[in-house]
Amino acid sequence: MKILVINAGSSSIKYQLFNMVDQSVLAAGLVERIGEEIGRIKHNNLLNPAVPAVNREMSIPDHQTGLSQVAQLLLDAETGVIASPDEITAVGHRVVHGGEKFSAPTVVHEEVLTVIDTLSSLAPLHNPANLSGIRVAMTLFPRAPQVAIFDTAFHQTMPAYAYRYALPNDLYERNHVRVYGFHGTSHMYVSKVAAEYLGKHLEETNLITAHLGNGASMTAISGGKSVDTSMGFSPLPGLIMGTRSGDLDPAIIFHLANDQGMTIAEMDKMLNKKSGLLGISGDNDLRDIERRMGEGDSTAQLAFDMYTYRIKKYIGMYTAVLGWVDALVFTAGVGENSALVRQQACARLENLGYTLDLAKNIKGKQGKVTEIQTTDSTAKILIIPTNEELEIALQTEAVIQK
Repeated sequence: MKILVINAGSSSIKYQLFNMVDQSVLAAGLVERIGEEIGRIKHNNLLNPAVPAVNREMSIPDHQTGLSQVAQLLLDAETGVIASPDEITAVGHRVVHGGEKFSAPTVVHEEVLTVIDTLSSLAPLHNPANLSGIRVAMTLFPRAPQVAIFDTAFHQTMPAYAYRYALPNDLYERNHVRVYGFHGTSHMYVSKVAAEYLGKHLEETNLITAHLGNGASMTAISGGKSVDTSMGFSPLPGLIMGTRSGDLDPAIIFHLANDQGMTIAEMDKMLNKKSGLLGISGDNDLRDIERRMGEGDSTAQLAFDMYTYRIKKYIGMYTAVLGWVDALVFTAGVGENSALVRQQACARLENLGYTLDLAKNIKGKQGKVTEIQTTDSTAKILIIPTNEELEIALQTEAVIQK
């Protein structure tokens, strides 16, 4: 069984082709700068590492062109790993927003496409691109079932007292204003890996998962189900991120509008693209901020302290929500690779059961799962590399086998 996983963004397409017999990746690549003057395609034949990687620049006006190039690379006599499109058993698609309509992976048909389209108002930067990727894949791989995997689906298990906002009921009942949460595929994947590593049934575990990348979110997971998460109606709230503000007093919006004359569009751009680490320090990459800290830059230090303080607050909140925690899990680019972030986020949390082993933490990830807590820590502290593409492939496989 071969499953192609597609993550179509507004200007990019990331893809991997899996052999589900052993979960190996046969080919992987990225199409970038769709719609710009010059696009870029990167493709790797992982079935035969001797085949040189493809790095190509060309005009890629739309997703149809980009995915057509992907199909050609997969089928090419030199770069390809399949002889016919019919070898693709199914195509799994990342779809950012499923609203309240989708709480599980879903085989795509016209009604599903219509609903994804109507949900574009909740994710205008993502759902239209996800939808475009699905439609193009349906034409390129006509015999393969298309399966939509929703980022929001994992969080549909949250209780009403966690996902409702204290706003007039009409805003929820008519306009569906509520917490949806995101990064669900990543949180689900690492929770399953963590439970397996702990030797416990997922239904018996309590976990806090911290997906820390340029976008960042944390989730409280009880019995394998999301019971609270830091992102909300949109991916904006919660943790401080690369360019997003995270939590803030909503009255700031009124002040900016009334006293500064800022428009809705200007505030939207500022909060999503000019805030967070970038707004505080001028850099949105933790590696640059940590380098500047080492050089004595006080602005970089402030950004780092604010960033890790927010993570610490959520660890405390979610420990209270869960009551007891088997493991705190760090994942994604920053979570897996920044020892300084993990150290400061866990500092002085010993009374809550989290005691970091500094030497293990500095050594960092060693294989699939790495323990970095001391022997007397009540809860384990784990580094688990996330693999959203594999999780999409696994969920796609489960759906089509039904």
